[in-house]
Amino acid sequence: MRMATTLSVVVLGAGGIGHALVTSLDTGIKRIDPFKDMKNRPQAGHGMNVLVVGTDGRDSITEEQRRAYKLGGAPCHCTDTVMLVHISEDRDRASVVSLPRDSYAEMPEHVDATTGKRHQAHPVKLNAAYAEGGPGLTVRTVENMTGVKIDHYLEVDFTSFMKTVDAVGGVEICTTRPMKDTYTGLELAAGPHKLTGGQALQYVRSRHVDGAADIGRMQRQQRFLAALIDRTTSGGVLLNPVRFREVATTMLNSVRADEGFGTEQLLALAKAMQGFTPASSEFVSVPIGDMSFPVKGIGSTVKWDAPKAQKLFQALRDDQPLAPRPAEPAEGGQTGKAAGTAEAKGRPRPTVVDVAPKTIRVQVYNGTRTDGLGRKVDDALRATGFDTTRAPRTEEGAELRRTLVEYDPRWDRSAKSLAAALPGAELRAVKGRGPTMRVVAGLDYKGVTAVRADEPETGPFEAVTGDRVVCP
Repeated sequence: MRMATTLSVVVLGAGGIGHALVTSLDTGIKRIDPFKDMKNRPQAGHGMNVLVVGTDGRDSITEEQRRAYKLGGAPCHCTDTVMLVHISEDRDRASVVSLPRDSYAEMPEHVDATTGKRHQAHPVKLNAAYAEGGPGLTVRTVENMTGVKIDHYLEVDFTSFMKTVDAVGGVEICTTRPMKDTYTGLELAAGPHKLTGGQALQYVRSRHVDGAADIGRMQRQQRFLAALIDRTTSGGVLLNPVRFREVATTMLNSVRADEGFGTEQLLALAKAMQGFTPASSEFVSVPIGDMSFPVKGIGSTVKWDAPKAQKLFQALRDDQPLAPRPAEPAEGGQTGKAAGTAEAKGRPRPTVVDVAPKTIRVQVYNGTRTDGLGRKVDDALRATGFDTTRAPRTEEGAELRRTLVEYDPRWDRSAKSLAAALPGAELRAVKGRGPTMRVVAGLDYKGVTAVRADEPETGPFEAVTGDRVVCP
């Protein structure tokens, strides 16, 4: 979430401000040693890898901010956001990989930072690594999961995020449709918005805008980061020494970093990244295999798609771009993409929906006496991309004539996207239902219509460049 704060430290270095200024700013960084006594680390690849974590720093929030932005509750002393940032060897590209905080992780053997007790290797959610062993254990866990050697570590909290956004004069984001989340207080109409620090925090924290939950939240975080890069590179911040110092001081005074990330590194990046723009950045979330992977004693976790994740992290190690390049025109004026579309192969074009099917969780019920119908519907929905439970159930009572989709009103866009795949289905709002949609197959079921979200071309890793997600 606060990735935007720390990556912008790198981007702001592009102003080429003198060594003395950068040195004075460097003294404001709080130092930690997350690499102490680390052994058996992955082999270094090409480029530079930075692990960026946003911590749940509610204990630094004022009471006024707590009420205004709904930041109640006790701090968990865990990582609220984890991102792996790869800066290419030629310094002309930044690849940002979001790692879900609830990712299933195998924590290595370690000593608990709070109790001093030694723990054997055991499964956890990724964000628990910080609570048990701080930055060091977080780095070790991420390296074990990804096979990517971490070169630097940066850490920020809620307060530093808000201060940074306010220091650059706010950040503009665009929404294609209204957004509302009662948990964070976010309420935006469709269209462009210039967000203050507190409003930006609401935007990047919201998980209940629709059924996309954490996946949708990570996408909004990535869009916000692209917008912040756009703001800092085009809003005069880099060209005004006074403004630069004000913004950089705000950022660096609220960041914790390893000893190796200092003046020389900032100056080297500044020289190399002078032409950095949103198009120079690319964003992707680690491929997911199961959004609700149960683990005894832990609960529901996010299980990565191991083969796809391995290819993604190998691309980082090899310093390869993750987002696709523009397609070359094919014969007849069509692009290479168009030549391979469903229409060209004789299949019907998928219906375009608001919410990506992969982010919509579905529990299927058989509302008829037809054996196997629940399994048939579950398989068909999964085949078009929906995150079904793979465990269909039987609905009690009389046979249902019309297929039914029950949903929580807070996820109405997700429900409409699901209903588009089930032509003729009845939509029924049920308060408190939660993010999981309930589909009861009726006697009218005739099959599932293929659907897809209207999103930019993302390539094999579903990555997108920053210029594709900022306001036009």
